Amino acid sequence: MPWKPSPDWRPLTSGTGQATGGVWLTPDGQVVKRLLPGVEDPRHHAYWERQALVAESGVVAGTPGLRAPACLGVERDAAGITLRMEYTPAASWTGEALAEALGRFAGCCVAEPVWGARDVLRDRLRTVELRGGWTALTRAGLSSPAIEELWVRREPALAVLDGLPRVPTHGDAHPVNLLGRDGDDVLAIDWEQFGLGPAGFDLGYLTLAVRTPLDDLVAAHGGDVRRGAALVAAYTGVSRAAWALTQPDPGDHVQRLGSLLAVVDEAASHAS
Repeated sequence: MPWKPSPDWRPLTSGTGQATGGVWLTPDGQVVKRLLPGVEDPRHHAYWERQALVAESGVVAGTPGLRAPACLGVERDAAGITLRMEYTPAASWTGEALAEALGRFAGCCVAEPVWGARDVLRDRLRTVELRGGWTALTRAGLSSPAIEELWVRREPALAVLDGLPRVPTHGDAHPVNLLGRDGDDVLAIDWEQFGLGPAGFDLGYLTLAVRTPLDDLVAAHGGDVRRGAALVAAYTGVSRAAWALTQPDPGDHVQRLGSLLAVVDEAASHAS
């Protein structure tokens, strides 16, 4: 019989990864996530099995700063994977506290698994290239010399990131995923893009999602992460805004780009 969720499971809105076929809360307090076959390359950022492999391996079950909820079971069938996890209540975090937790996570020792994500930003920029680059910003009159410089010098910028220390990364460090609390540590969900990435990668994503200035985030995080954070934030934020302009509902990505201009200018200087 085809896999189906139980009628008494309550759908949850979290979990929007490319391989996610649904997320539910069971009456006994388990979170059930259904993973559907998709990208097969184990190094690609959207590799469909990665969340299950993270849970099964326990690679981030006890890491400092950031860790995954307890895994309660992984079941495979011909049509996909069912992942069961401990429910994580949402906690309140400041931007600085999240940055500090990410700093401790980045500083821990994690052996890189063969299925860990690599070259996340490079893969994403290749997708942007196939979609025509950032031309939507130019058509809308929202480009700038710094944005144009970033696009032209994207390969040198990626080379800068390649030269930074590789550290454990969640891969999608947004407050929606940095959800729960265990003392001073964050219980994080949606580890679809977990791997080792350039120092500052997670902080760059966090910069896009909180109102805390980059100076304060870098200070709370600690370490030499400013270049990585600025480059990741700028390339990701500009790409999101360009994509949003092609959508019926652009959301707040274009508005967020307006608040990111100083970081874009800084990133352009790092890419030069």
